[in-house]
Amino acid sequence: MTSATISPRTIAESHLAALYEVSSVLGDSLDYQQTMTSVLRVLHDKAKLKHAMLTLLDDEKQALVIDNLHAPDNVESSQTNNIRYKSGEGVIGTVMRLAQPVVLTKVSNDMRFADKLALYELNKPFIAVPVTKGKSGVLGVLAAQPEIEDTELLADFTRFMEMTANLVARNVELAKGVEAKQDNLEKERDRLRRKVRNNYSLDNMVGHSQAMRRVFEQIRLVSKWDSTVLVRGESGTGKELIANAIHYNSPRATGPFVKLNCAALPDNLLESELFGHEKGAFTGAMKLRKGRFETADGGTLFLDEVGEISAAFQAKLLRVLQEGEFERVGGNQTLSVDVRIIAATNRNLEEEVRQERFREDLYYRLNVMPIYPAPLRERVEDIPELTQFLLEKIGNQQKRKLSVSDGAIRLMMNYEWPGNVRQLENMLERASIMSETGEIDQDLIMLDDVNGDRLASRSAPAATDLDNPDLNDRERVIAALEQAGWVQAKAARLLNMTPRQIAYRIQTMNIRMRQL
Repeated sequence: MTSATISPRTIAESHLAALYEVSSVLGDSLDYQQTMTSVLRVLHDKAKLKHAMLTLLDDEKQALVIDNLHAPDNVESSQTNNIRYKSGEGVIGTVMRLAQPVVLTKVSNDMRFADKLALYELNKPFIAVPVTKGKSGVLGVLAAQPEIEDTELLADFTRFMEMTANLVARNVELAKGVEAKQDNLEKERDRLRRKVRNNYSLDNMVGHSQAMRRVFEQIRLVSKWDSTVLVRGESGTGKELIANAIHYNSPRATGPFVKLNCAALPDNLLESELFGHEKGAFTGAMKLRKGRFETADGGTLFLDEVGEISAAFQAKLLRVLQEGEFERVGGNQTLSVDVRIIAATNRNLEEEVRQERFREDLYYRLNVMPIYPAPLRERVEDIPELTQFLLEKIGNQQKRKLSVSDGAIRLMMNYEWPGNVRQLENMLERASIMSETGEIDQDLIMLDDVNGDRLASRSAPAATDLDNPDLNDRERVIAALEQAGWVQAKAARLLNMTPRQIAYRIQTMNIRMRQL
């Protein structure tokens, strides 16, 4: 049967079958490009529409660009990359401008036709219809060349292409929405990565004491390589901060940073957390779950409080560190991962090894590159800078500006800080809560031990010169009270005041009295 003898009924039946197949294709796959390729192939194979082409508006909505083209034997995809149709340019641009179909009975008879692809036969018809969707207006243009000679059938082909364009429009709009969301997610991901890397850059780590400069240099050196690091120090010295800094200044910075507190879980849960489990491995294991080692593949795994794990689990951990292989709980498939290990502990592991509570071979496996962050009492010169940094952080949370007096700084620098930086931060947050104005003076500095008793300073501070011109009136009263053991009568004598006068100043200056 030649094209000249095709009946309208035959065309209608083929178009109905083609529409059904187009609908199926559009609903079967989430891969937009693959879907559109299949749709245009259906038009060629089932609807007698040759070289079907879908053009869409570019991001600036200035021109139409070729999104998909069914011409496997004629045009390489690279040839279409730079082809654009501006509004009103050629038949495609005319459809875009008018938002209406354009039907040519014979290509060579219409001067508007711009055959940029050199694909279409000049002695045959050509149909282009707008792809529109609700308030979005014209999204693009769907065009093709009917394989017929009877121009009376062009109206049937045009209706079919309009129906196809309506179906395609939904997928185009959905794809654009998904693309926009994907772009936003990628931008947000990149922004967060930059923010995190900036937060953990060495330039943002606080401290200029010799002890901290040594730690910074160790972080800078060890970040270049994949060596296992063991961060050793007292609680509150910033071991996790060091682990973050190593990861985000290393070649693995774009990979995951996964952490686990080994002291927080018993052995059976610790094994599941680290290695994962198969579905049905134990009661409550309703589905397969990846462990921290799998999650950290390509990145860094931070094992905090590693000195707390039991002897039995130490053997399992050692095998993974040695071989980089493990099995999920309840599974028999051996999994391999590429993970850098950073561990931390506040225990004396050498003593633990001597007491046979920690495996010697695991100790040597972990202690490749030890880093010892100094306790705060050994770097008191960093306290002013640390205080300003922490007050800015707390102030951002409270949405106000916080400040600290010199007297408060002096008091903090003469304290032992058994809880290190963590204790300093907690104390400053407590002081900020007690401050109505946002200024933290020494009477708001509460330095208590775990029993609630006020702890002694590292060394007894020298008596403050009450005639020092750098002291304001409030600081002078507080200094006198400190020297007098917070006995108002004694402080009054030091200031040549009466008890009534100093009591008045204590009240008006909002000084909180202490009991020693």
